[in-house]
Amino acid sequence: MSDHHAAHPAWTEPDPASAPAAAVSSGALTPADAADAARLVAFGLQPKLLPARDAEYAELLRRYREDPGFGRLADAVATGLGLVVLEVSPRAGMAVAAGEDSVFAVRMGDYARRTTADGGDRFLHGLAHLAVAALAFPRPEDLADDGYIGRITVNGVDSFVRQTCRRLEERAGELGENTDPASDAPGLEAAWRVWTRRSATGATKDARRLAGSTTGIVGKAAAFLTESGFLQRTGDDSGGTYRTTPRYQLQVRDMAGSSAMAELLELGVVPVGDGSPTLLPPPEGDDLDLAADAGLPFHA
Repeated sequence: MSDHHAAHPAWTEPDPASAPAAAVSSGALTPADAADAARLVAFGLQPKLLPARDAEYAELLRRYREDPGFGRLADAVATGLGLVVLEVSPRAGMAVAAGEDSVFAVRMGDYARRTTADGGDRFLHGLAHLAVAALAFPRPEDLADDGYIGRITVNGVDSFVRQTCRRLEERAGELGENTDPASDAPGLEAAWRVWTRRSATGATKDARRLAGSTTGIVGKAAAFLTESGFLQRTGDDSGGTYRTTPRYQLQVRDMAGSSAMAELLELGVVPVGDGSPTLLPPPEGDDLDLAADAGLPFHA
């Protein structure tokens, strides 16, 4: 996080109720200031825009950090739009995340329907996003380090999910549990297990099957994250290679406490603990259905 936090009393918990009152009582803030605050939030909603490349954006960021009254006003504008301010810094700009009830929120069901006619696929699309986040920042210290850049590949994410799925099936077998859930069954574990039934690459002549393949689903997630300013595409190897942006790191920090991420961590799949990577390459002779060149970003 930025070292400007301490100097900004309303940094993490804006008080939308008191901000307008403060402006009226002091007489220091004007409608023009409110327009500037809204302009700053508008810049924050353009995730690919970098402050270093826009003088007005950089100036509004400076004003946010140096003028507490203006900062509170901008926080209030964001709050009114259903946005959560993750960080305001030269590094990330005004990084905002859409709250659940925000007009800017993307519903996973809508996202899945834009990709496929199968509504049950929303679990797989949600899983793809979780897996990308888990592999982009495999260790807790990676997520905490502002300078860390995560790297993922589409085929690597698919390989990661399939190995995890295999572990879950082995565990369920040991416990004597049902390993044949319905394809639309809710729950993260069911989604992991359903993933293995889907072809990794689909049929190249059938666009719908290609989009509905697991690498197609991961590719859609990576493309969406790139459009949202969270990833940058760096190459075409292994189905597509990507690097993370500061804004994505902030987003993953924000979602790290979500129930889905907590459930994922409880599965023991994402490396946690002493920070050592624990994702192992498949054993010799493994018959996992992997896409070609499904290189993983790290090995133990």
